[in-house]
Amino acid sequence: MSDSADQAQQTPASTDRTRRRAVRHAGPPVGETEAPKPVVLAKPAVAQATPEAEKASTTKSAPPASEAPRIETPPIEALKQGRPLKSLFAWGVTAVVIVALVVAAVILLLDQRSARERDDRRQAFVDTARQTVLNLTTIHPETAKDDVARIVAGASGQFLEEFQGREDPFVGVVQDANVTTEGEVIEAGIENGTETSISANVLVAARTMVSSKEQPEPSPRDFRMRVTISDVDGKLTASKVEFVP
Repeated sequence: MSDSADQAQQTPASTDRTRRRAVRHAGPPVGETEAPKPVVLAKPAVAQATPEAEKASTTKSAPPASEAPRIETPPIEALKQGRPLKSLFAWGVTAVVIVALVVAAVILLLDQRSARERDDRRQAFVDTARQTVLNLTTIHPETAKDDVARIVAGASGQFLEEFQGREDPFVGVVQDANVTTEGEVIEAGIENGTETSISANVLVAARTMVSSKEQPEPSPRDFRMRVTISDVDGKLTASKVEFVP
C-alpha cells in the first residue's frame, strides 16, 4: 500500500515533467543563438542520373520487335518482269554469236571454194600445155594428117596462124622422110607472175625420141618450151609456143 501511495505521489510530478517536454519548442532555447550549419553543395542530379538516363534513352530508342525495320523485298511481279528482260538479252547475245559463227563459216567455205577453183584452173593450164607439147612431139607418118589436125584443134592466136595453110606441106614432109617422133613431158609448171584468170605461161621440159629414113635408130632430144595457154570462149588453147634455152 505504501508503494502504491508513493507511486501516486510521484505520478503528478512525472506527469508535469512530461507535459513540459511536450510543450517545449523545437530549436534552441530562448535567448540562445542557433549556430549556422555548414552548407553542403550537392552534386548535380543530372550527373548522377546520366548513366540511368542513358540506359533509359537506350531502352526507349530500341524499337520493339514488332516495330523493327523490315527489309523490303521486291514484289514477285517485279521479279517476273525482270526475268523476261534477262531472257531476251541472253537470247539476243546468243543470236549474235550464232550469226557471227554462220558468217565466219560462210566466209571460210567461200575462201576454200575460191582456193579450190584457183588450184583447178592452174592445173587446167598445166594440163593443156602438157597436151600441146605431146601433140607437137608425137607424130607418125601413117597418122601424120590426124596428128596435125589434133595440133590445130588445140591452137589459137599466133600459134594457130603458124599452122593454118601449112597442114598439107607439113604432112608431106613427115611422110616423105618417114619421120617418127615419140614425145614425153618430164616436168611442167606455171611461170611466176604470168597467171591471170584467163591465161598463163607454162614452162614445159620434154624429151622426144626421133627416127627417120636416114637415122632408123631412135635418138633422144631434150628441149624446153614456153606455152601460153589462153581461155577462148570457155576453151583452153595454146595461143603461143616458143623454145627457150
